[in-house]
Amino acid sequence: MIPIRVFDGQRVAVFGLGASGVAAALALSAGGAEVAAWDDGAQARKAAESRGITLVDLAQADWSAFTALVLAPGVPLTHPEPHWSVKRAQEAGVAVIGDTELFFLEHATLGSNARIIGITGTNGKSTTSALVDHLLAFSGHKSLLGGNIGTAILDLDPFVDDMTYVIEFSSYQLDLTPSLALSGAMLLNVTPDHLDRHGSFENYARIKSGIFNGLDGAGWAVVGVDDEPSREIADGLPGPYDIMRISTKTALEHGVFVRDGELVEMRAGRETSRLRLDGIASLRGEHNWQNAAAAFATARACGLSPEEIAAGLSAFPGLAHRLEPIAAPGNIEFINDSKATNAQAAAKALACFDDIYWIVGGRAKADGLTGLEQFFPKIRCAYLIGEAADEFAGELEGKLRAKTTRTLAKAVTAAAADAAAENAPRPVVLLSPACASFDQFANFAERGDAFRAAIAALAQAAGKSGEGA
Repeated sequence: MIPIRVFDGQRVAVFGLGASGVAAALALSAGGAEVAAWDDGAQARKAAESRGITLVDLAQADWSAFTALVLAPGVPLTHPEPHWSVKRAQEAGVAVIGDTELFFLEHATLGSNARIIGITGTNGKSTTSALVDHLLAFSGHKSLLGGNIGTAILDLDPFVDDMTYVIEFSSYQLDLTPSLALSGAMLLNVTPDHLDRHGSFENYARIKSGIFNGLDGAGWAVVGVDDEPSREIADGLPGPYDIMRISTKTALEHGVFVRDGELVEMRAGRETSRLRLDGIASLRGEHNWQNAAAAFATARACGLSPEEIAAGLSAFPGLAHRLEPIAAPGNIEFINDSKATNAQAAAKALACFDDIYWIVGGRAKADGLTGLEQFFPKIRCAYLIGEAADEFAGELEGKLRAKTTRTLAKAVTAAAADAAAENAPRPVVLLSPACASFDQFANFAERGDAFRAAIAALAQAAGKSGEGA
């Protein structure tokens, strides 16, 4: 935990008692603040109270006594309208900030020399953040990973000067962090997302680009330039910090680009290093090549050699539920891509393989399977699960062989049996559902875990019968 001493002796409101809110309340209390915490959900309040957090109904509180409101990132700040706690704070002239703001206020107050790297983007930010942290740790540097990924930012270890903090930022968190101060900042891409929370795409892009507002002259910027909004942001960056552009589509004069699985680093028109990414199972696909290029540029800015980075990339295990290989006996490859909750995400997985036995379905998104037709020739059979099974059966009729299995466990069994019987050269049973999970599972992680369990059950059954899975 990072104790937050900047509000020592002051009264601070905390609204939203998920992981980040609970961490903020405890960190503020540890630093001497008087915390008044609340959540609209009774279960969240009960869990927080069990951690020793003082509950105060903020709807009935005297807001003139508060110095600040620490708002959980999942709570609306501006759109579709400010949450009632935000309105109360604004009426009382109380600053509305996030747990990430507490992190930077404490860092500045202590005068810490700890290096902080901020990473954001519509897609790929979790994988890239984990990859940067992995490269640093693999090469012997002290590194901690947190923020929007895994560990709440205030649950990280206290500041020490030789530590690098790799922080993933959502747009919500950036919107609540006016004191952002970074050694390096990364923006992977900007495509329409969370517009209900930001009002317009232009506002969303502005908030995302705000990650560069915290850089000083000694810092560095890494910007993906394969989408037009990000290119415009890169072109508008004033410096004087180093700006490294990233692309998987265009050769660059200054930056890192990837073509046909080969990563090339360029500095002022001169090639400085080159390495191959194809063959690294955890970094399959063009989208992961962008992640690798961005992580490479950041690691170079941190002082790592190309050789150190190449070794770290090869050893990267990847993130769970994102093109995650699941070990199983036999020649069938099982891939857990449960995080693919829409067609756009599933397309990235389907592009990576041939001879696909595709498990698809769940709670359908508005775009259904639109845009995936180009991959149908690679798919040997689709196995339809969840609420969308009947809808997708109709959509795929006459275009693709499909079986309605309803459940994930039955889909795994059927797909594995077909893959074994049809003698495909490189059979892949791919869970990339193109749907939300909420019809049958609590979240995409639970769905991915169920996929893993079904494969384990297959392997166990095969072991008992003496056959290969």
